[in-house]
Amino acid sequence: MVKLPEFADPPSAEESAAAQVGPPKFFSGAVTIAEYDPEWPKLYEREAERIRALLGDKVLLLEHVGSTSVPGLPAKPIIDIDLQVADSADEDAYVPQLTAAGYVLIVREPDWYGHRAFKGPDTNINLHVFGTQLDELERHLLLRDWMREHPEDRDLYRDTKLELAQRTFASIHEYSNAKTQVVVEILRRAGAV
Repeated sequence: MVKLPEFADPPSAEESAAAQVGPPKFFSGAVTIAEYDPEWPKLYEREAERIRALLGDKVLLLEHVGSTSVPGLPAKPIIDIDLQVADSADEDAYVPQLTAAGYVLIVREPDWYGHRAFKGPDTNINLHVFGTQLDELERHLLLRDWMREHPEDRDLYRDTKLELAQRTFASIHEYSNAKTQVVVEILRRAGAV
């Protein structure tokens, strides 16, 4: 198995706030975790079809990632999708097509893997756009595939998420960072770090 580079430090709360596009987003402090829904893969497929129709051969890779992509894993009911394009910084190559179809650019993090993020027009999704720097995208795929094949780690991640859902957080970013330790532990077992 190919070793992936060490994690880049996740963006700080201040960096995440600065990366927001548009008005600040409201966060209630609570994270809702839902039981696994077999409709989640179907929602992904619908979005993937729409994105491929919009972007055509600009789509280098499109994958359902995150907890909703792992059968049996409770999750925030938000479909996470990773999209690879040739150059995420070349927003003219993909942003106009997405925004014309109702996708909304919400995050621009050029210093963190060139990451951009969109919300969907009619489905609760996070569309994560990356360019050719694939470290983070590859980690998402490895984590997904590992948890699909290793129920003990899927359950560890489930238990962590359910415990964290009992707390309140200042931001969704803070919740995501609270999961980092267990994610790194699982990725170490998967041979990535």
